[in-house]
Amino acid sequence: MSLPRQLRGESDFDQLPDDVAVSANIADIEEKRGFSSYYVFVIEVKTKGGGRYMIFRRYRQFYNLHTKLEERYGAESKNSRFTCMLPVLPGKVYVGAKREIADSRIPALNIYMKKLLSLPSWVLLDETVRLFFYQSDFDSEQTPQGLRRLRPRTRRVKSMCPQEQSFDRMAAPRAEALFDFMGSTKLELSFKKGDLIYLLSKINKDWFEGTVNDATGIFPCAFVTVIKDLPQEEDSINWLRCYYHEDNVSTIRDISVEEDLSSTPFFKDLMELVRREFGRNDIALNYRDAEGDLIRLLSDEDVVLMVMQGRSWPLEKYIFPWKLHVTQQDDYSVYNLTGSAASTPRAVEP
Repeated sequence: MSLPRQLRGESDFDQLPDDVAVSANIADIEEKRGFSSYYVFVIEVKTKGGGRYMIFRRYRQFYNLHTKLEERYGAESKNSRFTCMLPVLPGKVYVGAKREIADSRIPALNIYMKKLLSLPSWVLLDETVRLFFYQSDFDSEQTPQGLRRLRPRTRRVKSMCPQEQSFDRMAAPRAEALFDFMGSTKLELSFKKGDLIYLLSKINKDWFEGTVNDATGIFPCAFVTVIKDLPQEEDSINWLRCYYHEDNVSTIRDISVEEDLSSTPFFKDLMELVRREFGRNDIALNYRDAEGDLIRLLSDEDVVLMVMQGRSWPLEKYIFPWKLHVTQQDDYSVYNLTGSAASTPRAVEP
């Protein structure tokens, strides 16, 4: 294993792709709603090519990033011959107002990102780091409410040594050209059969963006065979399916929730979310049991049972496996009152 390196060499900068993040600074925090309210950090990212854009990240995304980097490149890692001293990530906080906690983390997270983006190039080119600082479709659709903090100037860095360059190329997403392709516009990348093309992004199902022979552009997927694919981006938006029952009519509504499909909400948060979505307070939350009867939710324990039962149902991409049935608070006709005691509704807590 090589000795840990802390900073990039002086000539790294010219060797980095233009879309690699070299500077990031938290411009603000914003409140978001999942099952309950939480705060995201509005981060301005600057790339080596001079591009600027905004991304929106939760603390847990910082935590997941740091955990993966510790496994791969931490000083004690045995998973790679390349190691370095990673910056210190501020720890989890369990007590205090959410906004105050988020606000207090800003200076430490800014220092964390500054030190992270000063590490050797193999860290910057790691797919987990690139995906963290990549502007997803979700990020680009957001509109920051305000940008309270100044934007720092970007520090230039330069070229990889041959050993690092070899390592990065072996790890980089790439494809081999199956046929010659001559681009018809300045946006398209031209190449010859057998060329090795390094993949930068997937434009859509038919086109990649990549680089070959110091040129960058887009090209059709059908002209190449992928050797190592781009990392799959996880969609941060999932959907909670609700069946709304009223006057013998049922309608379906999907509520967008920025929570993992494995999350278990609190009962009060779930009730608040659905009341807000349907614009009324006189509702009850239910789920269907294995016999098809509606069971009314009244507590966190009921929600846990619903989630556990949902794990046995077929999975749908981006949709929570458990489903909610929303009924009127005083409507007991939807329940199987002749069935088991478990299906008999109880008084709903206010």
